[in-house]
Amino acid sequence: MATMFDRAKLDTGALDIKPLTPAIGAEIHDIDLGAPDTAQRIPEIRAALLKYGVIFFRDQNLTQEQHIAFARHFGDLEVHPATPKDQPNPEVLRIAHGPKSRGQENYWHSDVTWREKPSLGSILLAREVPECGGDTLFANMHLAYERLSEQMQRICEGLTAVHDIARVFAKRLDKAPADLHERFPPIRHPVIRTHPETGEKAIYVNTAFTSHIEGLSEKESAWLLDHLYATAKDAEIQCRFRWQAGSIAFWDNRVCQHLAASDYFPARRVMERVTIAGDRPYFTP
Repeated sequence: MATMFDRAKLDTGALDIKPLTPAIGAEIHDIDLGAPDTAQRIPEIRAALLKYGVIFFRDQNLTQEQHIAFARHFGDLEVHPATPKDQPNPEVLRIAHGPKSRGQENYWHSDVTWREKPSLGSILLAREVPECGGDTLFANMHLAYERLSEQMQRICEGLTAVHDIARVFAKRLDKAPADLHERFPPIRHPVIRTHPETGEKAIYVNTAFTSHIEGLSEKESAWLLDHLYATAKDAEIQCRFRWQAGSIAFWDNRVCQHLAASDYFPARRVMERVTIAGDRPYFTP
């Protein structure tokens, strides 16, 4: 079931863009995201985000305040519950791993799908990276949906899944699931969501936060989720980004899943993420 959205019509202006793969991802060169004229480039950058799903920038030595200011051009910002309450910029989530902390983001997922309104996108800035390893992979979940059979598409389009913060953050935050659920109760989202700007459909379940599909038996739910999770592993719908200090990845959380390879242990990898609030997922036939 093909969609009518035409990426070729998106106006990316004079941006110097180099696609990473035909399916997803592009590097944007010769731009300083901390420059005073950045606001004038936002429509072009947003068009590039919609066109490629995830966009990358090199040599962006932004302060935290500049990082936040750039993200605010795209919407309101979230504060993650894993962010320490006493830090000066609560919008910045610091993700640091090293000899005493192996990376834990090495599974395919979409960010914060346990929210009623999951994020529009995340802007991740590399502060310190290992000599090699620690790449992040991205998958185009619209193309994953398109590769399902028409019959499987129809089945999934009528289903709803439950997403639960406690699946990951009960252990990381050392909190009982019931305590987390007081603020973030398990939430229902369509298994297939419609992108609010492009109209494209994408698979919207992930290994991190999806607990089950409603209306199916436990075995049926587990089988179907495993089948849908596996679609992100198709190399033909992916790109892979090798980080350098000062690199930025900006991904559209409504259509992408990502995986951070934890192959660099015990080296250090320090990232800072600012996340843009989004809308409640929905499905339209």
